[in-house]
Amino acid sequence: MSLFDFLRRLFARAPAEPLTGLDPETTRLIVGLGNPGPEYAETRHNVGFRCVEEIARRFGATWQDKTSVVGSLVAVAHPTPDITLVLAKPQTFMNRSGTAVKDLLEFLNLPSERCLVVYDEMDLPFGTLRLRERGSPGGHNGMGSVVRSLGTDNIPRLRIGISQASPGEATSHVLSEFTPDERAAVAELVARAADAAMAWAIEGPETAMNRYNSSVKA
Repeated sequence: MSLFDFLRRLFARAPAEPLTGLDPETTRLIVGLGNPGPEYAETRHNVGFRCVEEIARRFGATWQDKTSVVGSLVAVAHPTPDITLVLAKPQTFMNRSGTAVKDLLEFLNLPSERCLVVYDEMDLPFGTLRLRERGSPGGHNGMGSVVRSLGTDNIPRLRIGISQASPGEATSHVLSEFTPDERAAVAELVARAADAAMAWAIEGPETAMNRYNSSVKA
């Protein structure tokens, strides 16, 4: 084999598998819920995706398509020497998110307590963050799918307020884009959500809840 052929094969190798060899004790999973596809990217229903995308951007983490393994796009970040973050965007569409979350937890050998699910919430005013360690999914179909798939409501979740829909217009509301007035504040809202998710992963849920469970900017 010539040197040229050797170098060509070396650099043509597939990227390393990002999810193998991770220590379950030091790994935290953050799953943003949303719908795949450019037509949904800017909708209210996709703020969960935008949150994990912001975290990945901060650490220069690269997204890899692992839909055949865990039904998601994944990225791995190392915010501290002691913590590995697995970020995920399920590609199953919102109402079947639970399948991907279950596959991720099983593949990573993680208990549900080490997974934070981030999603939009109509029952919270725009700009509000609410972090809880467990509880019912309320009327959110994506979180309902997660609870059913895992068979437990002992799942940390970060809800991002997107404002209340008019009666009978819930579906059109969550699939709509933010208004021009809201749009100016969305980037800041997503950044605060990313801060809250990072605090949960690094400092623990109690610290994160005390700091970010407020309807006003911390």
